[in-house]
Amino acid sequence: MLFNSLGFLYVFLPVTYLVFWHLTGKTSRYLCLAISGYVFYSFWNYKFCSLMLFSTAVSYLAGLGLLRWEEPLRRRLCVVVPVATDLALLGFFKYANFVVTNVNGVSSWLGGQLTLPLLDIVLPVGISFYTFHTITYILYSYRRVITPTRDFVEFAAYVSLFPQLVAGPIVRFRQIEQDFSNIDRAGNASLDIGWSFFVIGLVKKVLLADTIAAVIDPAFARYSELSTVSVWLCVLGYTYQLYFDFSGYSDMAVGLGYLFGFRLPQNFNSPYKATDMADLWRRWHISLSAFFRDYVYIPLGGSRGSRLATYRNLIITMLLCGLWHGANWIFIVWGVYNGLLLVLHQMVRGTWERLPLGTRRATTFGLWVVGLVLFRSAGFDMASTLLRRMFAWRAGAGVVGVNVLVVTLVLAAAAAHWGPNTFEMRHQWSPAWVAGFAMAFGMCLFALYGSRPAPYLYFQF
Repeated sequence: MLFNSLGFLYVFLPVTYLVFWHLTGKTSRYLCLAISGYVFYSFWNYKFCSLMLFSTAVSYLAGLGLLRWEEPLRRRLCVVVPVATDLALLGFFKYANFVVTNVNGVSSWLGGQLTLPLLDIVLPVGISFYTFHTITYILYSYRRVITPTRDFVEFAAYVSLFPQLVAGPIVRFRQIEQDFSNIDRAGNASLDIGWSFFVIGLVKKVLLADTIAAVIDPAFARYSELSTVSVWLCVLGYTYQLYFDFSGYSDMAVGLGYLFGFRLPQNFNSPYKATDMADLWRRWHISLSAFFRDYVYIPLGGSRGSRLATYRNLIITMLLCGLWHGANWIFIVWGVYNGLLLVLHQMVRGTWERLPLGTRRATTFGLWVVGLVLFRSAGFDMASTLLRRMFAWRAGAGVVGVNVLVVTLVLAAAAAHWGPNTFEMRHQWSPAWVAGFAMAFGMCLFALYGSRPAPYLYFQF
């Protein structure tokens, strides 16, 4: 089910909201959230609900073990077993065919006869996100940052919390632990803030991201025919589409959290205002960047060693970040590209910071745009073609709907580069505020009535 679907807006959300706030007591509300999460997930594929339930049960039992045992060996087992189980499941569904394809390729290159069959695997939506939720829960419990819950229904509600279930943000249990504790208090919900965030996110997704996608997706399908100007328009279009698509989802998730009394963390902080690549990654998909910082970069040594060790740690971290985004070599190259840019920033940081602010922002944005050519491309042939067209003039086909694209890009650029992000806005309702949001919501509904709701780009990760 999609946040931008009429079924969600007209049925799922109002029914869940009314039932949740009609109930009293913690257990009944935990149960309502857990059931609603599984119902929400089952609209994509109900068969994979059992996989999420299994992961939830394993992590819950490990948490009970950490509560009960003080012996170091048993405590380590309570970490190793659930984390290894979660990573094994994630690795199988996300990377099994990638490994098989590469093993077959290496075998053929070496002249061998080995040909492993590709597996008929469907990647469960959201598996990366709820896996990271359970992993952070176990690690924080082991480090005694949090006290594991004894209430299975509460933990199931946390893992399956539908606002952030399938595309984040990655919410660590300690960030909303207090909200779960106070779930039986009726005054926790913030209808004005929640609805404001939700509508802003819906506008980003439906009116900006999806409008851009409707123009550039057909153009990318015939990328080899496009002119240099057309390629630049499409790549810039994708740059804004990706941002407004994902930040729109994150805003909607935060808004839904407020409606049910949860304060989900900020996931985007105006990344296109960044002054360098390190700054951009601190602003982009904040919960994922923080996860890789805390569980990959710092354990590798972070910046505590020599310069070469720091550079190595940056590249390895970003390589794994690229691999997380997709089981494909082009995502790995995209990750390494960003790692090299972070290394370059470390090397020239003193000189870089003396440049004018506008120059630093424009250069950072340009480097990000170039990298997104890899991110958008289906393969290296497509990426190399697009990059050659961008930097070597060539005539060719135009973009159908270019006028709509240009107008939308101007609006998107103004909002992304100079406008406040959603967390910087005031969300206190006034008559003018309510009227404006009602009009924006009505425009989104009008757009949704005219077409099928478009999935979010990060569902594939």
